[in-house]
Amino acid sequence: MTSTPPRVQPGSFLTLHYRLGGPAGDIINTFDGKPATLSLGTGELSPAVEACLLGMEEGARATFELPAGAAFGERNSEMQQWLARKVLRDMGDPNESYQVGDVVQFPTPDGQGQFAGVVLQLRGDVPAEQAVLFDFNHPLAGQPVTFEVQLIGVL
Repeated sequence: MTSTPPRVQPGSFLTLHYRLGGPAGDIINTFDGKPATLSLGTGELSPAVEACLLGMEEGARATFELPAGAAFGERNSEMQQWLARKVLRDMGDPNESYQVGDVVQFPTPDGQGQFAGVVLQLRGDVPAEQAVLFDFNHPLAGQPVTFEVQLIGVL
């Protein structure tokens, strides 16, 4: 008697290697390191990426091509915000310096998690007028996404 491998269902706990990439290359790639562990439906992956996993058997490997905007939504200009250096100093290291392209982690309002912003622009020579423009869009927002996965375990 042979048993069938478990399949991914809503709420499944998974161990997997995965890669998320866009036209400019990979954003996340666990294939060369430790596999990821996560629970479906907890927001660790976007709903469109999670939908690709549903029904997959343990041990399977697949690659999915998601059209622009499907995986992480469209880019939203309202997700670009200027923050005064004073606010940044009050939130973290007062001696922190920022460069265009830096990825900065911010605490969520409830203090239970984090989100990231990318430095787009720096403004001001006078300390009281200094500010940093951050882009809080997901790096793959508005882009086609390649999602490659190797499903190691399903609980």
